[in-house]
Order: sequence, then C-alpha cells, then structure tokens
Amino acid sequence: MTVMEQLSSTSQTKSFTRWLIPLLAMVVFGFWTYNAPPGLLGKADAIGYAICHRIGERSFHIGDRQLPLCARCTGEFYAAGITLIFLAFTSKKKSGFPGWKLGAPLFLFFLAFGIDGSNSYLYLLKQTSGAFGNIPNLYIPNNTLRLFTGSGMGIALASIIFPAFNQSVWKTYDPSPVLDWKKLSTLIGIIFLINLLILTENEFILFPIAILSVLGVLAMLIIVFSMTWLLMMRSENTFDSVRQMWLPFLAGTTLAFILITAIDLLRFNLTGTWGGFPLG
Repeated sequence: MTVMEQLSSTSQTKSFTRWLIPLLAMVVFGFWTYNAPPGLLGKADAIGYAICHRIGERSFHIGDRQLPLCARCTGEFYAAGITLIFLAFTSKKKSGFPGWKLGAPLFLFFLAFGIDGSNSYLYLLKQTSGAFGNIPNLYIPNNTLRLFTGSGMGIALASIIFPAFNQSVWKTYDPSPVLDWKKLSTLIGIIFLINLLILTENEFILFPIAILSVLGVLAMLIIVFSMTWLLMMRSENTFDSVRQMWLPFLAGTTLAFILITAIDLLRFNLTGTWGGFPLG
C-alpha cells in the first residue's frame, strides 16, 4: 500500500468513527439508563454496583439509604476525583511521574490499602464461612480505616493516571513532575479534612460525597479507556487542547459504560438484587 493509500484509509476510518461513536454512545447510554434503577442515586448505585461489593455493613448511610460505594471505595474514588481536579489546575500538562522520594508516601498509601483490605477480607471470611479461624486478624476492621486507606489509594492512583494521560495525549507536554512536596501535602490536608467531615455522617456531607465518588469512578474509567482508544487509533500525542479531545473522551465514555452495563447485567442475573453481595 502506498503512502497516499494509507493516508486515505486513515482518513476514511476517522471519518467513519466521527459519526459511529456518537451513535454508539447514545445507544449504550440509553440502554444503561433504561435498565439502571430510577433517580440520581439509583443511577449512582448502578455505577457503584459494577466495581464495588456494596455490603451495607461496610458502607456509610444517609439515614437508611446506603451510599453507592462502600466506605473504602467511597474514599478511593472521591479522593481520586479531587486529586484529578487538583492536578488539572496546578499541573496542567505536566507529565513527570513522582520520583522515588515522593513515590515513598504514595507507596505507603498502596501498602496501607493492601494491608487493611486483606485484614478486612480475612475478617469477612471468618464472619461468613467460619474459615481461617486459626489465623488471627491484625486488628478489628472498621469503616474509618477503610475510608482513610481508600482515600490514600485514590491519591496514589490519580497521581499515576494523570501524568500517563498527559504523556499520551498532548503534542507538547511539560516533562516536570506533576507532584512536589507542597502539592502532595496540600492534597493530603484537603482529603484528611474531608474524611473528618464524612465521619460525621451528616447527610449534607454524604450526599455530595456519594455523587463525587461515583464521578471519580467514571473519571478514572474514562481516562483509561480514552488512552486505550488513542492507542487503538494510533492518535496519541496529536492534541493541543481539551476541546480537540471530544471524540476520544466520548469513545472512552462509551467503552466505560459498555463495561459498567456488562458487569451490572451479569451481577444482577447472578444475585437478583441491586444491593450488596449476600453475606451468607
């Protein structure tokens, strides 16, 4: 194939996707909306349902209503959402990953998440099946620790996803690190204060956190799938502004909702409920 033929083929493919993706997006989102529970929090539940066990005892509640994500996932994804917003304003097109010094506290966040998650899962197995009774827990798990370890993980994940996105998208990007000690300290301070507010379990705090955590889930999925789309279309490092990114973002959103819809349908067919996994 000649160079001209290759360029023509590429142009035809891009032209085809420019109308196919919006059409597919409408079909996928319409199908998901129709099948998801009604109301804003119902739709939020359906997104949380795709990535979280949603066990009631391990979740915060607004009155009698469970939040869309468990305490750990609430912390993880609201913190990831805030971190992405924070970096979008303070680091813009910076694309450097944290060095080993800044990487150390982020690694500790990963480690704390893994330890608390493993300890909590062991405790759950003992409660529900009676297995592993001879293995002692490090401590009795609780939602406070789940919230704090989850939010630390959210900071760490977003701090990796953000520079990876910038490296994949922009024609020209700043190679300097997205984080420094001042930014990381500010982020940790913001998340720490929000966590303290969440622990009051005031409905005026929990409702926006419920929405923000679900938006954090969508943001992370859309960013990952948008980068995947760029690699598939061989369009990485071709953009100058966010406005030009409408098609990759729409493709990423469509792929995210295809994944969410598939998991929702599979899980609902297996359990018959939009609630958490049964404990026994």
